[in-house]
Amino acid sequence: MTTTEASRSTYSTDLDLFSDEVLLDPFPHYRHLRDLAPVVYLSKYDLFGLFRYDQVRTALNDWETFSSAQGVALNPIANEAWKDSILCMDPPRHRTIRKVFDDALRPKFVRKVAGDLDVQAHEIVDELLAQGEFDGVTDFAHRLPVNVVMDLVGFPRDENRKKILGWAEGSFNFAGPLGDRQTASLPGAQAQLEYLINNASVDKLLPDSFGRVVYGAAEKGEITQEEAVTMMIGYANAGLDTTINAVAATLWLLAVNPDQWQAVRDDHKLVPSAFLEGIRMESPAQFFSRVTTRDVEIEGITIPEGSRVLHSYGSANRDERHYPDPDRFDAARNPVDTMAFDNGVHTCPGRTLASMEGHALFKALAEKVSSIELVEAPTWIPNSITRGPSTYRVRIS
Repeated sequence: MTTTEASRSTYSTDLDLFSDEVLLDPFPHYRHLRDLAPVVYLSKYDLFGLFRYDQVRTALNDWETFSSAQGVALNPIANEAWKDSILCMDPPRHRTIRKVFDDALRPKFVRKVAGDLDVQAHEIVDELLAQGEFDGVTDFAHRLPVNVVMDLVGFPRDENRKKILGWAEGSFNFAGPLGDRQTASLPGAQAQLEYLINNASVDKLLPDSFGRVVYGAAEKGEITQEEAVTMMIGYANAGLDTTINAVAATLWLLAVNPDQWQAVRDDHKLVPSAFLEGIRMESPAQFFSRVTTRDVEIEGITIPEGSRVLHSYGSANRDERHYPDPDRFDAARNPVDTMAFDNGVHTCPGRTLASMEGHALFKALAEKVSSIELVEAPTWIPNSITRGPSTYRVRIS
């Protein structure tokens, strides 16, 4: 055993972080990994992992050292496929692509394309109040993100829209470690790419849409055609899957914490804070990775140059070193520094839209709904990157 191997054994684990068992209930394992060391070597995947808040935040803000240019996925197939994605770029190229994103996702532009989010949210809540009992994921969390994102991106209003959500849900398994879950996602990733090339070409996109802005930038030479396609894929996937997870998890947390729902009802100004708290506790994206450009020492542990480093947003957001009583849902906590939207140059460009959708839905609920009762507990499906319930039933009145 070399000196490096001997020292690594003191902060190494053979835990399979991506097993179904761990993904279905990750938080006790995150606590163990946080307590083990400020850097943990995951021997099964040859990964260094950061699980504490301060270490994750510092790394995310240091793109020169923790580079995205070799991809953020956990397998070479996805990193090659996503090489033109904004996720897999460092400045200065990243700044050019990000400007196109930001131009297309300004709140005023989003409202113009998406319609009045508040009106749509009230219509959804009125309909569900009439039902009384419903599925918190498919009947509540899906509705606004699907309606808004499909039109915002500009996808044609045809039968293929039903397939897009399924592709989005599978796309993050495509970014996970090699294995059965990643292999099963390959056909969907290919179908999504073919759809964008053949069915969602610029001439078929809805007017004044995100897609039209993106392809307009390609026509002007600001970005390449390949970058335009990956931007479409990236925003469709993230805008759907992670937003749905955030909304669904927050509704569930409010249902099982009736005192916190009462607090929101008593003070509607708590809606943004409660939504952020839901995102903190159940981070829609749990992981991404980057590659070190130099040897990095963190509290006496050296991560060698060229190492792939896992950043755990889900663990950082439950770190008791940063958030007091982190496993308690507190609608007034207002965790504006949550890692759920990444940080630094890679802060999620869709954060504003996701927040607008969540605020509209929970504000409508707060104005009209006195009680949220959990009827059937959530079912979770393991995903290598994202986390969210797949179904649960609630009753509102």
